[in-house]
Amino acid sequence: MTNNLILNKLKGVKDRHETVGNLLNAPSVMSDMDKYIKLNKEYKDLEPIIEAYEEYKLIIGNIEDAKKILNEEKDEELREMAKEELDELYSKTGPLEEKIKFLLIPKDPEDDKNAILEIRAGTGGDEAGIFAGDLMRMYVKYAEDKGWKTEVVRATEGSQGGYKEIVLNVKGHGVYGILKYESGVHRVQRVPQTETQGRVHTSATSVVVLPEADEVDVKLNLADIKRDEFCSSGPGGQSVNTTYSAVRLTHIPTGIVVVCQNEKSKLKNLDTAMKELRTRLYNLEYQKYLDDIASKRKTMVSTGDRSAKIRTYNYQQGRVTDHRINLTLYNLQNIILGDIQEIIDQLIMAENAERLKANE
Repeated sequence: MTNNLILNKLKGVKDRHETVGNLLNAPSVMSDMDKYIKLNKEYKDLEPIIEAYEEYKLIIGNIEDAKKILNEEKDEELREMAKEELDELYSKTGPLEEKIKFLLIPKDPEDDKNAILEIRAGTGGDEAGIFAGDLMRMYVKYAEDKGWKTEVVRATEGSQGGYKEIVLNVKGHGVYGILKYESGVHRVQRVPQTETQGRVHTSATSVVVLPEADEVDVKLNLADIKRDEFCSSGPGGQSVNTTYSAVRLTHIPTGIVVVCQNEKSKLKNLDTAMKELRTRLYNLEYQKYLDDIASKRKTMVSTGDRSAKIRTYNYQQGRVTDHRINLTLYNLQNIILGDIQEIIDQLIMAENAERLKANE
């Protein structure tokens, strides 16, 4: 990009920032909370770009001043000082231009949201359920290290340990923008606890990460929701309490069913179930956005087919391979204990390079 092209792009962003700032003070917007929240978020998201714009504009202005001194000044001492200043200014423009390029890439609008994390045992029988439990603990430990909060929405335990299915709410800053890279099929290659002859088996567990929808995102019509209440159940289906605290919500137009029975309080279960239902409805539309992006790119790192095999955990070799970016790490024991930041960092770098190429 030339200096003028960058400045023109940034000027357009600055104009939008000022427009949004004026809109936030408009009585019509201040009386519409949904619109105010969306505009306020857009205003804050533009601020890092505006800061980069002011810094870049200042550097370009100083470069022009230094060039003028070199062209017009006769004093050698002043000319030497101008040369030194030019060298320093040019050394700053390259990194700043690269930063600006990434700032100008359209963000996934959901990145800042909390997430719903689903882990389901796939092929492999009991061993797949055991591995689902391993993945759940990996993500919970990673979330703890990030300072995020996790809560179980519902869980169905496996007969030999682990889970047939477990759904977690993960809350914190930018959760979805980080965990979205985990959506897909995770394979494990190891000798199962249930194997008596020491043979290595391959099992699979699916992970789906969804951005949690806010009330602003989806307005639910209560007339479209069928609500059932029942006693919570534990392993084997036995009742674990005698009150009708568990909640099942059925969205009649789409057929989506959500169940929550983790809390003893019916009101808490209802609130959690409503959040999940809202999220699932929202993701019907969000998936169209992901599909549209996928159709425009040759490869996809964080989105696309959630049934695609993305990672293999080989216990015999202590190896973890992420197939999307051909990354192999021989650090399985630490990774399965929650140390997945290096993998996610590499995925983010690959995604950003891909988005930058698409943006250019």
